[in-house]
Amino acid sequence: MIELIFPDGSKREYAEGVTGREVAGSIAKSLEKKAVLVKLDGKLLDVDRPLEHGGAFELLTRESPEALETIRHDVSHVMAEAVQELFPGTQVTIGPAIEDGFYYDFAREEPFSLDDLAKIEQRMKEIVDRDEPIKREEWDRDEAIKHFREIGEEYKAQIIESIPAGEKITVYRQGNWKDLCRGPHLPSTKAVGKAFKLTKLAGAYWRGDHRNAQLQRIYGTAWATEADLEAYIQRLEEAEKRDHRKLGRQMDLFHMQEEGKGMVFWHEKGLTLWRTVESYVRRRLEEAGYKEVRTPQVLDRIFWEKSGHWDKYRPNMFVCETEEGEELSLKPMNCPGHVQIFKFGQKSYRDLPLRMAEFGACHRYEPSGSLHGLMRVRAFTQDDAHIFCREDQIEEETAKFIELANSIHSDFGLTRDHIALATRPEVRAGSDEFWDKAEAQMLSAARKAGVEPVIAEGDGAFYAPKLDWVLKDSIGRTWTCGTIQLDYVLPERLGAEYVAEDGSKQRPVMLHRAICGSLERFIGVLIENYAGAFPLWLAPVQVVVATITSDADDYAREVAKTLAAQGLRVETDLRNEKINYKVREHSLAKVPVIAVVGRREAELKQVALRRLGSDRQEVLDLAAAANGLALEASPPDVARRARDGGPSVEKADVMEAG
Repeated sequence: MIELIFPDGSKREYAEGVTGREVAGSIAKSLEKKAVLVKLDGKLLDVDRPLEHGGAFELLTRESPEALETIRHDVSHVMAEAVQELFPGTQVTIGPAIEDGFYYDFAREEPFSLDDLAKIEQRMKEIVDRDEPIKREEWDRDEAIKHFREIGEEYKAQIIESIPAGEKITVYRQGNWKDLCRGPHLPSTKAVGKAFKLTKLAGAYWRGDHRNAQLQRIYGTAWATEADLEAYIQRLEEAEKRDHRKLGRQMDLFHMQEEGKGMVFWHEKGLTLWRTVESYVRRRLEEAGYKEVRTPQVLDRIFWEKSGHWDKYRPNMFVCETEEGEELSLKPMNCPGHVQIFKFGQKSYRDLPLRMAEFGACHRYEPSGSLHGLMRVRAFTQDDAHIFCREDQIEEETAKFIELANSIHSDFGLTRDHIALATRPEVRAGSDEFWDKAEAQMLSAARKAGVEPVIAEGDGAFYAPKLDWVLKDSIGRTWTCGTIQLDYVLPERLGAEYVAEDGSKQRPVMLHRAICGSLERFIGVLIENYAGAFPLWLAPVQVVVATITSDADDYAREVAKTLAAQGLRVETDLRNEKINYKVREHSLAKVPVIAVVGRREAELKQVALRRLGSDRQEVLDLAAAANGLALEASPPDVARRARDGGPSVEKADVMEAG
């Protein structure tokens, strides 16, 4: 007999080998019909799979949030079956569920077309209507390899060969179709439902290696209900309008090209946005007691070997050799360089915590297929910092950082969804005792700051656990921006030490932290969050002074000069075009304020202000308009300081980006 413990705490005994469906039937016939998966001791299983042991037990229906990933995985199998029915000879390779959907990679000489997607989608719906039962089978390893090779599925045979000896080989039959898979799966294709849509085609290399054969990838999305699917499609349409790559061109912010893969060509307006973000973060860091440093772009291999990065990240590092035989690397991260600054000269316990910041330019090799605008690049700048502290300072420093990061994210208009505590990965440095201690310290520090983190098992850095900020934008998408990582390992490996109060030499603890992370990616997130319509303080061009007639050209220049004297970023538009044309053009460029001037405004020393997205005009005296816009354009930290009566910030510092 086995004992099952239900979510309400009740317990029942069943014969060994009982299935989840039979358990459901023992509770209610309606539940027996609705159950599609079971969860036993946290692991999802097929509802018809015999239970090998007892434990914490839960029955899941299609509506259970935890069933969604399995629905998506099942839809990928339904798609693969449809493809092989419609296009005989196509080989299937790998088809996982991913965030918001699924994909499957296919080996086929003739390329798929967008028209093919509609045909495949229709056949998928027919397969759902067939209500094909999905059954799990365990196969002998050699027989499985032989079988898949005989039916022309060479890729599946290779996958089986790569599975470690001793692991079970499981195949799922779906009607007459079958696939190698660990599962779990729903009981039949009918349970999958029809809330799915195929979305795009892409290329992919077998096993992600560009030296291997190129495959064809079909992406799709799948949801539990039609309403969820429709809501997602609407979000996709909105996201398309906000695509930072499209807006980057439209607003003349940046471009990228094939000859510099993963490298950003920042235009004047884009760099203005960059410097505005950087200047704001720099002021916040100075206020929080950080000391800014700068470390070399290229360092000797020896640093990366000692730090452990060489073994872990070597495939992602840009390496070069000199004629003198030196092997050097463009830095993929800043931490070893910061340790060298810490080690320069003797440090005392009185010097700690030492908060060392750098807007560090880094380079990492990313496969060309994974590059995506500003979101995934090969050259990037981090708002990086490292806090060297004593062990008794960890919680306080982490709590202070949580407060600082939350404040900065809020100033940029991003809402915190949650903070994740990423725990020890499978490949890691340090003992289990170290990880137990470090994870407990990070959890305690988060709670001290009033945060209950979500546990992200196995997502920690190879040297330390970390807290990651998951932010939500204006259309509900989440982005991971910001992290703090607790590291005992790197100071040990690189020989950092300080003189303790008793005169002994001690290792500092190193807190790796970033708030924006990659500035390139963070700016991409900001572009999409605001759909390019930035608040006045962030806008690359804050005001355009546009003339109605050429009679007002001189006055337009006077207006621009007056606004610029208040620290505003101003352009003039004196072209011989109709004012409606000018307004429309600058609105497409997302300029927040257009100051319209004509003969009458020149005579009265006024401006007519038009805000982005509004047809209304506000006519003001020039001095009042300049003062009001300057106040509105104050960065959030400067505005707070003015409200609180704190020390002022020099205009040159605030407008460094202008």
